[in-house]
Amino acid sequence: MGPLSAPLCTQRITWKGLLLTASLLNFWNPPTTAQVMIEAQPPKISEGKDVLLLVHNLPQNLPGYMWYKGKMKDLYHYIISYVADSQIIIPGPAYTGREIVYSNASLLIKNVTREDAGSYNLHIIKRGDETTGVTGHFTITLYHGPDLPRIYPSFTYYRSGENLSLSCSSDSNPPAEYSWTINGKFLLSGQNLSIPQITTKHSGLYACYVRNSATGKEISRSMTVKVSGPCHGDLAGSHSRLPQQRR
Repeated sequence: MGPLSAPLCTQRITWKGLLLTASLLNFWNPPTTAQVMIEAQPPKISEGKDVLLLVHNLPQNLPGYMWYKGKMKDLYHYIISYVADSQIIIPGPAYTGREIVYSNASLLIKNVTREDAGSYNLHIIKRGDETTGVTGHFTITLYHGPDLPRIYPSFTYYRSGENLSLSCSSDSNPPAEYSWTINGKFLLSGQNLSIPQITTKHSGLYACYVRNSATGKEISRSMTVKVSGPCHGDLAGSHSRLPQQRR
């Protein structure tokens, strides 16, 4: 396929005209075996970047096409359509203002968000002796994160002899890589940290680092752990904060 044509200009149209156009384009709807292909450029899609859904094997002399978000082809999921005879594009309810369509049916989505992940359907109307409809399907898998990690449990005070078990989690696709440090020194790799029978020497600043190899993003969260001696009288119980003195 050659270079993309210039993006088409959006024209205002009433909802009455929109429904009429949608009905016209959906009138010829039986599936065929036409090999309409859609590929993403770039193939790895990161949050905040642009992605082009490039269409291959586009039928010639077509009267129009429609893009849908999701697997269902109805008005609610309708993003945008192009009517070739009048050379206009018509945005629908699923249009966000970040989509740009081209005359070769390719769709550019700018500043991709997590809500953009999922299935996309391109419905194409063929013209000729046998007027039929063909559909191209594509699923956007978005690479994102990692988000600011969470550390569980959030206890900060422990007694000597107890077991310290911490877990770190972060929303990330693909799944994040985890590592732990104490006072800036590397402890281990992995999502979970377990230290049996801790002593006062295990007091310090614990940090969980998460990294997404696809997005290259890395972020961390830390918490202070204080371990008292076994006879510390100020602790009412394990996993509890020091009580405030009454005035």
